Amino acid sequence: MTARQLGLAPGYRLLCYDSIGSTNEEAKCLASSGAPEGTLVWAREQTAGRGRRGRPWISPNGNLYVSLILRPDCRISSVGQLGFVAALAVGGALRAIVRPIERLAYKWPNDLLLNGRKIAGVLLESETVGSEKLSFVVVGVGVNLIASPQGTEFPATSILEEGYGEIIPEVMLEEFVTHFRSWFANWRAEGFASVRAAWLAAAAIARGEPIRVRLDALALCGRFRDLDREGNLLLDCAGECRRITAGEVFPAA
Repeated sequence: MTARQLGLAPGYRLLCYDSIGSTNEEAKCLASSGAPEGTLVWAREQTAGRGRRGRPWISPNGNLYVSLILRPDCRISSVGQLGFVAALAVGGALRAIVRPIERLAYKWPNDLLLNGRKIAGVLLESETVGSEKLSFVVVGVGVNLIASPQGTEFPATSILEEGYGEIIPEVMLEEFVTHFRSWFANWRAEGFASVRAAWLAAAAIARGEPIRVRLDALALCGRFRDLDREGNLLLDCAGECRRITAGEVFPAA
C-alpha cells in the first residue's frame, strides 16, 4: 500500500508492515540512513512496542501504530513542542471521524484521554549532530481504536470500548496525517503560541486544579499553573513555581 493509495498528502512516503518490533525503532534506523522528512512507518501490530521511559506499549492488531520522520530546523529545546503538535493532530483526527465525540482531552505532556482514560500517546525521539544541531525527530503515535491494555497505572480505553464503534487504522492514519500536516505547518510558520493555546483549551486539567507530578526520584503535589513557552509544565508547589521538563501527571490524591 502506498501513500497515494491511502490518500495521504504529497511529501509523505508510507512504509507498511504487517508486524514489526517497534515502528519508532525502524523509523530511527531509516532516519539515520538518510530517509527524508515525511517518511511514515506504519505497522498493523508491534511485538516490542514501547511508550515513554521505555514502558511496554501493548500493540495488538486493530489499533494505530505509526512513526513519522521529521527534520525541523529548530532549537533542540523546542523539540518537545512537536508532541503537542502530534497530540492536536490525533485529537483533530478523532473529532473528524467520530461525531460527536465528547470528553476528549489532552494530558501533559503527550497523552490523550477519553472520558478520563488514556486513548492515545505520543513518543518523541531525536538525534543530534554534536551538541547543537538537530539531525532528526521521530514522532511515534499509538491510538487505541479497538483494544486497550488492562491493569495499567493510568486507566486506558479505546474508541470501541467507549461505544463509538470501530475505526479502521487506515482511516485514522489518513486523518492523522491531514491534521498533522496542518498543525506542523502552523508551528513552523508561527511558533508554539497557537499550538499551546489550542492544547490548553482542551487540557484534561484546568489551570489552578490540583495535580500530582511524579519525577524520577520523587513526587510533587501542587496546582497546575500553565505551560511555558517551550511546553514545560509550571506547577505551583508550596508557594513556589516549579518548572517541570519531564514527568508523569496524575490527579491529586
